[in-house]
Amino acid sequence: MRGLLRWPLLLLLLQPWETQLQLAGPRCSSGPLDLVFVIDSSRSVRPFEFETMRQFLVGLLRSLDVGPNATRVGVIQYSSQVQSVFPLRAFSRREDMERAIRAVVPLAQGTMTGLAIQYAMNVAFSVAEGARPPEAHVPRVAVIVTDGRPQDRVAEVAAQARARGIEIYAVGVQRADVGSLRAMASPPLNEHVFLVESFDLIQEFGRQFQGRLCRKDLCAQGGHGCQHQCVSTRGTFHCACNPGYQLAADNKSCMALDLCTEGDHGCEHQCVSMPGSYFCRCQAGFVLQQEQRSCRAIDHCSFGNHSCQHDCVSIYGGPQCRCREGYDLLPDGRSCQARDLCNGVDHGCEFQCVSEGFSYRCVCPEGRQLQADGKSCSRCREGHVDLVLLVDGSKSVRPQNFELVKRFVNQIVDFLDVSPEGTRVGLVQFSSRVRTEFPLGRYGTAAEVKQAVLAVEYMERGTMTGLALRHMVEHSFSEAQGARPRALNVPRVGLVFTDGRSQDNISVWAARAKEEGIVMYAVGVGKAVEEELREIASEPAELHVSYSPDFSTMTHLLENLKGSICPEEGIGAGTELRSPCECESLVEFQGRTLGALESLSQKLAQLTARLEDLENQLATQK
Repeated sequence: MRGLLRWPLLLLLLQPWETQLQLAGPRCSSGPLDLVFVIDSSRSVRPFEFETMRQFLVGLLRSLDVGPNATRVGVIQYSSQVQSVFPLRAFSRREDMERAIRAVVPLAQGTMTGLAIQYAMNVAFSVAEGARPPEAHVPRVAVIVTDGRPQDRVAEVAAQARARGIEIYAVGVQRADVGSLRAMASPPLNEHVFLVESFDLIQEFGRQFQGRLCRKDLCAQGGHGCQHQCVSTRGTFHCACNPGYQLAADNKSCMALDLCTEGDHGCEHQCVSMPGSYFCRCQAGFVLQQEQRSCRAIDHCSFGNHSCQHDCVSIYGGPQCRCREGYDLLPDGRSCQARDLCNGVDHGCEFQCVSEGFSYRCVCPEGRQLQADGKSCSRCREGHVDLVLLVDGSKSVRPQNFELVKRFVNQIVDFLDVSPEGTRVGLVQFSSRVRTEFPLGRYGTAAEVKQAVLAVEYMERGTMTGLALRHMVEHSFSEAQGARPRALNVPRVGLVFTDGRSQDNISVWAARAKEEGIVMYAVGVGKAVEEELREIASEPAELHVSYSPDFSTMTHLLENLKGSICPEEGIGAGTELRSPCECESLVEFQGRTLGALESLSQKLAQLTARLEDLENQLATQK
């Protein structure tokens, strides 16, 4: 039932096609003619395309003078076989032919075009089928419409058909093979071979075919599609162009002749074609000279400085502002600002770069001094620290990352002044248990410590951070393990390195460590838990907690640790341990404090001067 409803709807939708394909003008009197349409209905012809071809036939019939003594029409369709839709003798009324054409069901098989020509020659144009006898001298015309390459041989059978007086028109649509069309058609080929881009353009062939039959002036009828001129010749037409133009590949539209392809005609920059002529044109930023050939640059800055604070520079695209040496152009493209040399990558400052007008200077963190090169900072050689490193050796770290951890520890050792009187270093590894790799008092040089670190073997078990903190508090900072007596006021620093959540409670021993006066640092990597890191670390957490998402990138944490672990000047400073209550210590503290205040006053004065400069620049812009 659904199929029965579909065809009337399809025919209703195709009514505009029939209107479009119906050829304009009165019916022609071509005289007696036997006309057979040979229609390709192979599977490559889609249903919609076959329906368009059906409407084309109906429209073409309505332009012919159909009758027993005028034009007789027959239709055959073919694929892998040939089927007669109706022979030449079948109908004398156009309405009956249209009804038969509308009832055609496509065969939808192969493409045996040679077989179809053989059938047309032997059967369709026979007297028995309605063709008039040869002695009547009635022209016999076959119109073959196909969309593909024949699956059999067509040249020989087409030659036989032409030898028997059959005039063959070959119409190829879309995928048709041009060589096969030329092998089938009658000479001259330019009047008998038609190649149509799609089925919905097949009416173009219909107009020209009608013109050949009726000897009409097709240009006068319109619809030829010529952009400029239409020229009628012997029942057909061709398009022509006005002077200064040439016909395009579609043989309908016209293109202006490009005279510049013959040379630049003396144009310095560009030669521009126009219909039948040309002119010279300059690139952007140039104007044409009086002789209309050469170009000169436009000096945009000769009309003013275009609000540039410093210099105006004329370029091809127009005026551009440029700043003097030591200044950078602001985003507004006009104002200039003193360059911050610290924004570069070549200042070489180890810790921090401070821009000062046209120059810069390097500074070091508190407790470290600038070296003679003006860029690097001293080690913590004046500080006395007992430093215990707690390193996570759980299985989540993995062997290759544990090697990166050991390298990271040695990089920390590199900026410490390791000695019995200076900084002492101890190392503890923890997983499901805790193991002292070496205590504070074992090694007296940085080289010895680094060698011992490299020799540490990976434990690869759980993560008992709480147990490690307890071990550190109860054992690592004891005098038996090499820690110096509390009476000497040597800072005690603990650094915990972990990559995950602890499997035991850390709260009690993290708090106990800080109660014991140990300055705690927490370094987390990967899946380390921020809450645990902050609970382990001393206050403020921002200065005592460091984190890196990956083991391979954690070296960027070193700068923060350098400035944090190195004690401030005066806290355990000097080669001699002294009581902070001694007179000399108080005088030294006072001197350092006054010096720091003086430095802050200088920085404040510099900031005030820069603010005044900015205010003056803003006032100038207004």
